[in-house]
Order: sequence, then structure tokens, then C-alpha cells
Amino acid sequence: MPTIVKYILVFFISMVPIIELRGAVPIGVTVFGLNEYITLAVCVIGNLIPVPFIYLFGRKILLWGSTWKFGSGFFKWVLQKGEKAGKKLTANSKKSGAFIALMLFVGIPIPGTGAWTGTLAASMLDFGMKKSAKAVMAGVVIAGIIMFVISLLAKAGITSIADLF
Repeated sequence: MPTIVKYILVFFISMVPIIELRGAVPIGVTVFGLNEYITLAVCVIGNLIPVPFIYLFGRKILLWGSTWKFGSGFFKWVLQKGEKAGKKLTANSKKSGAFIALMLFVGIPIPGTGAWTGTLAASMLDFGMKKSAKAVMAGVVIAGIIMFVISLLAKAGITSIADLF
């Protein structure tokens, strides 16, 4: 597979909810063997592209979908997840401020705390588009750096194990 196709794949993988940059960086670095720095940049950009759309339209689409006869359970589940994340952000923001709480929520790479969930939670809490976008962007960069380091360690470990054989 040509290198440019691999970069396009990790770009799109980083846009996918739940997987996001957290999965795309390790795939690019360890599976595809791409340049680590370029992979990080491509994944950060890919992870950030959906943010304004999620902020502006995410809640509206979820509310609309939750009224459907079929499939409403999924939309209701996502709404509940966003509201739960919003409550968590509100509780944390009392301690450290909404910006830092949202940034850390997005920046800590554990399941369910990425740009999609963070942006949806921020839109539900009316944090404001500009403030939310900056916090999510900072969080994505933090998560990207963490995943970059983990990917480099994994790549080194895989290489060391391969050298044994």
C-alpha cells in the first residue's frame, strides 16, 4: 500500500468516534510504520476537523434521532453519555475552571473522553464555541503527545522482540 494511502487512512481513522487519535496514532506508527511526527500531525488535524460540526449540530441530530421509532435507543444512549460527561465537566470545572476541565477531559486518553464526547458535552453545557474549540484542541494535542510516546515505546518493544528472533 502506498505511503500516502496509509496517511489518508490514519487521517480518517482519527475522525471516527471512540477510536479517534487514540487509535490512529498507534496504527500509523506501529502497524503502518509511518513517520511518527507526520502521523501525529495528520491525526491531530483529522481529530479536530469534526469538532465544529459536533458543537453546532451534534445535540440537534441526537435529539432528532432520539424521537425515531427505530434506532432511538442509540441516540438516547449517546445523549446520556454526553450529559454524563457534561456533569463530570461541571463538577471538575468548579475546582479548576471549565477550560482546564474540558482540556483535561479530552486530553487524558481513556475510552469515552475524546474530542467527540468532550465537544458534545461542551455544547450541551453551552460553554461557548470558541472556548470549547480551544480547550478541545489543547486536549487533542495532549492526548496526541501521550499516544505518540506510547506508540514509540510500543514500536521499540516490538523491534526489540523481533530482534530476538
